Amino acid sequence: MSPVLRRFLLSALLLVPAVAFGQDVEPELLSVADGIETAMSAAEGGEGTSPLQLIIALTTLSFIPAALLAMTPFTRFIIVFALLRQALGLQQSPPNQVLVGLALMLTLLVMRPTLSAVQADAVDPYMAGEITTIEAYDAGIEPMRMFMLHNVDRSDLEASMRIARISRPQTLDDVPTSAIVTAFMLGELRRAFIIGIKVYIPFLVVDIVVASVLLGMGMMMLPPVVISLPFKLLLFVLIDGWNLLVFGLVSGFA
Repeated sequence: MSPVLRRFLLSALLLVPAVAFGQDVEPELLSVADGIETAMSAAEGGEGTSPLQLIIALTTLSFIPAALLAMTPFTRFIIVFALLRQALGLQQSPPNQVLVGLALMLTLLVMRPTLSAVQADAVDPYMAGEITTIEAYDAGIEPMRMFMLHNVDRSDLEASMRIARISRPQTLDDVPTSAIVTAFMLGELRRAFIIGIKVYIPFLVVDIVVASVLLGMGMMMLPPVVISLPFKLLLFVLIDGWNLLVFGLVSGFA
């Protein structure tokens, strides 16, 4: 916006109340317009407040949910918790909000060293104006790459590179971040289903035993789920299932 047009718009906005009420324009309005124009000019010329940096910041915020799903153990946690609720035979208890909150808190605990490194190497220097946006991205993505590489299987990494038609790299630094993220997600999905199967089998045995007992007693009209649900809940509470499950999930990360 040119300075002349900007001054005209500011003066018009300040003149609207005076014209509407039939009053004379006071000289103080022009001084206010000059002050606003000076402030806008200073903001446009200041560091860290350019429109380009604002667009980059907003775009980065929009990618946070995708990064949470693709580059953290959140996917593993929420899938296992959903399979656990289904194995217990519960429909809406615990509710989705509780499961998502628990998965998010566990994700923050597991990712705490990595996020601290990202903040120290990228966020704080960028906010202080010491590095550029590209340098901040390079410094921030490196701890995330190291975390994913420590928790990815070689077979998954080779599969993602075959999908992308990437030749075999000399070092891990030559592997693209997109291939590492894809391999990490494939591994997390596989591990989540493996853990879900291990969680599901004991409760499935309880359902089979209860159904066999009811069939032997001739109580075919009584749904087995009604009888097996209290026994499954009792079994899960007696073995301290939540602590066992959480520690098992968290201990699988390097």
